[in-house]
Amino acid sequence: MANETLARRYATAVFSLASDANVIDRVGTDLAAVQRAIDEDASTKNFFVAPIIDRKDKERVLLAAFEGKVHDVALHTVLLLVRKRRETLLGELVAEYRKLELAARGAEPLVVTTAKELGADELRAMVERLERAYGKKFDVTVKLDPALIGGVRLTMGDRRVDGSVAGRLEELTRTLFAHN
Repeated sequence: MANETLARRYATAVFSLASDANVIDRVGTDLAAVQRAIDEDASTKNFFVAPIIDRKDKERVLLAAFEGKVHDVALHTVLLLVRKRRETLLGELVAEYRKLELAARGAEPLVVTTAKELGADELRAMVERLERAYGKKFDVTVKLDPALIGGVRLTMGDRRVDGSVAGRLEELTRTLFAHN
């Protein structure tokens, strides 16, 4: 929780700088790209978060890898995390920045998880119904999870609506064991 609060503070400051420079989307995309580049290779990730590696060495590597390839606000954000020994906050900072981006657009995240892929029309109709019902705009992410067996699981912020077969079976199991 403390890391989330700290990451939110950094993300808010970065978002403000990006907003002033009118590069909100670019900085968000670049921060996520830097995070992916670091996280996708275990040795790179270990190098980035290792407290015993000199901060100047980390800065040199980051500059060599990303200077001129990502926006300066994104690059200097990552460099600041290194200087402050807060490298482990990068993932949470990116997540918090994303929340600020969505809020600025008036959208909320919606994760639609299904057992099989939905058709584009079917997905669009479902999202439109949800937007009317909740009076909100949603930024939709679709995930496939064959373990759901069938149906749909929706996650809207901290709210979860489980209409999947697996979810109903879990609920039935809880009900049966609660009465014994």
